[in-house]
Amino acid sequence: MDRIPSRIVLSVAMAASCLSLAGCGAMQTEATSTELTDTTPAGGAPIAPDGRRATLLSAFFGLDNGLFQVANLICNGAAGKDGMPVIFSAEIDHTTMQAGDFKVVTESGKTGKMHCVSLLPATDAGELRTVLLIGEFGNADSDPPARVKVVGNLFSMDGALNFRGASIAVTPLAPGPSLVMAERVSDKEVDKGIGLPRTKGTACPGKGTVQQIRVVWAGGVTLPNGDEPGDAERRQYKITVAGVDGKTREVIPAALANLGDGDNNHVLCLDTADQALSVSFPGGILQDPNGDLNPPTSVEVGG
Repeated sequence: MDRIPSRIVLSVAMAASCLSLAGCGAMQTEATSTELTDTTPAGGAPIAPDGRRATLLSAFFGLDNGLFQVANLICNGAAGKDGMPVIFSAEIDHTTMQAGDFKVVTESGKTGKMHCVSLLPATDAGELRTVLLIGEFGNADSDPPARVKVVGNLFSMDGALNFRGASIAVTPLAPGPSLVMAERVSDKEVDKGIGLPRTKGTACPGKGTVQQIRVVWAGGVTLPNGDEPGDAERRQYKITVAGVDGKTREVIPAALANLGDGDNNHVLCLDTADQALSVSFPGGILQDPNGDLNPPTSVEVGG
């Protein structure tokens, strides 16, 4: 069966790569909610005992009335609606996520209409921080979405944080996607098993990989022809590292992983143990589902 080009596959890139293969069938998973009310009991706090804060890192207006027919595989009726990936400061507990936890407000102050929310396709271990909002959130030309708010009880995976009350301004439709965060991949990360077979990304090579850095884009990214990034794009990633002597230098990943799953995460496979400090990527190479090219972008490495 021929693969549907990635740029057509929900390209909010927040559609499961499963969706790019018509064999998945329409199905509801634990990763998706159509519940328009908050059903999670109150609890938790916006600041964890260790000082972590419950914040939103990005809300990206990915598509305006542009979700493709295959989006119906995430939730019925999604095709033709708006798509907006929202990124959290910590992985979330999917059992506390309902569509009613979110509110989108337009520039004029109107409230958007939520249809469903989903973690698909970013459901691998360590990735449960990107939620795709699907609905009618305003018009890019006349009254665009301006702000996303968490209005329900939505907890971090460890239960220490409640994101209720968190909000962030929406990145408009026209700008391309930027890097939102970077973190060291931990061997303590757990796959919750809520994804689909086709949402499993590729892994770093076992031989020669000393450490892994996960980078998260504001929205899904592909090459302009719809293909996944390859060796040429791997070489465009620059990681600033610090040696034991404190001196810094730039390196490129020995390999690029977490590909083939249609999400907004890449994993940079490094062959050095030097501490990774920041990641940068030049502009005009990757594009979002709306066809907008990425600007030059960089982000510090946390975690």
